[in-house]
Amino acid sequence: MDSPSSEVKIISECFVKPKTIPEKWKEPYHLSPLDLVMLSMHYLQNGLLFLKPSMISESDDAIKTKDFMQTWLQKLRDSMAETLVHFYPLAGRLSTLKTDNPISYSVFVDCNDSPGAGFIHAKSDLSVRDIVESKYVPLVVQSFFDHHKAVSHDGHTMSLFSVKVTELVDGVFIGLSLNHAVGDGSSLWHFFNSLSEIFNAQETDNLLLKIPPVLSRWFPKGYGPVYSLPFTHSDEFISRFESPVLKEKIFHFSSETITSLKSKANQECRTTTISSFQALTAFIWRCITRARKLPYDHEIRCSLAANNGTKLDPPLPLSYYGNCISAIRSKTVTSGELLENDLGWAALKMHQAVIGNTREEVSATIENWMKSSYVFHLEKLLGAMVVHIGSSPRFKMYECEFGMGKAVAVRSGYGGKFDGKISAYAGREGGGSIDLEVCLLPEFMEALESDQEFMSHVSSS
Repeated sequence: MDSPSSEVKIISECFVKPKTIPEKWKEPYHLSPLDLVMLSMHYLQNGLLFLKPSMISESDDAIKTKDFMQTWLQKLRDSMAETLVHFYPLAGRLSTLKTDNPISYSVFVDCNDSPGAGFIHAKSDLSVRDIVESKYVPLVVQSFFDHHKAVSHDGHTMSLFSVKVTELVDGVFIGLSLNHAVGDGSSLWHFFNSLSEIFNAQETDNLLLKIPPVLSRWFPKGYGPVYSLPFTHSDEFISRFESPVLKEKIFHFSSETITSLKSKANQECRTTTISSFQALTAFIWRCITRARKLPYDHEIRCSLAANNGTKLDPPLPLSYYGNCISAIRSKTVTSGELLENDLGWAALKMHQAVIGNTREEVSATIENWMKSSYVFHLEKLLGAMVVHIGSSPRFKMYECEFGMGKAVAVRSGYGGKFDGKISAYAGREGGGSIDLEVCLLPEFMEALESDQEFMSHVSSS
């Protein structure tokens, strides 16, 4: 799959600015403490795979295919310029202001000296089937995104956001990469949905968004808009996590399967409070732990990415554009405890972690950070043998359409992956189904695929 013939070739690259420059373009765009902690994290990378329209993909006429792509690319580029009017900081660059007296080190977005957001057109001789029917996610998918292995601090010299369009033999992949210091997964999909909305409204005069982003940054009371980090040089807080060689696979869970796991977990706990997602999380946590064959007393935990917008003071609007996430962690348990107890026991641990993420807890975490600031480092944040679930099946991924019908699949890039990282996506058919994109060391993936209990719950599509 990853032979030289499947490499991705860049056809063209350019920068895109907002179609009309907003009044605040020339002003520094200051970042929240919730953003600054992400400066050493990888860029977020998510994308959608589409089939080319049948009249194009079934045609041997190279001119017809070329004409379609040229027209489509121009429309997408125009839509991006229009969408950036609403999301103008994404067309900027990071800038650092350092002073010696008093000592200060502040990072902000500077749109004034930026060429804009990236727009890349690439080609590959792969087909849609090569991507979706491969046993594991092909390594070449990482080449469908810009900013490979980049961390957010690199936004000083790289675009903060880019759209990379990779043209396949019979399909098109649209890959978005977003600087994590500017936004989280919710932010990325908000832009994707908005880009789709404007693309489909190009023929009309109504280019107003149904849900425009709220760009005003949140700051704790008494702080902001400028916040100084306790550093004098980026070497003091930037590290570059290198992921080991992983196997990455998509496992599909039907709504019926998830409902049965929820019912089982609640029954075993004699409660009704455990959610579908908590039950699914507990199930995959137990199965991966069994696949790892850890010693009985090996300490482990499971964590979930959570949106804390409603727990801040004041609460954030749903359309807030920026970071407001944290990792909710279960209490540490041993491998033996997790496996000798039932699904309900594990699900209850996840439920307790979720309800323990209170407004007071979030507030205390932020207060402590303000007293002693730090930057997240992936290798220290999670620890070894963890299972962490990111992304969210609530994101409206399959509602993004660009004149080629509903997307065939969701895929992600290199960024933020490690042994035990799972991304949760809504299943293509909807109805409460979920796809889990699981990253494991090869020996653990092989053991998971041989686990009869696990595979009996996985659907083929």
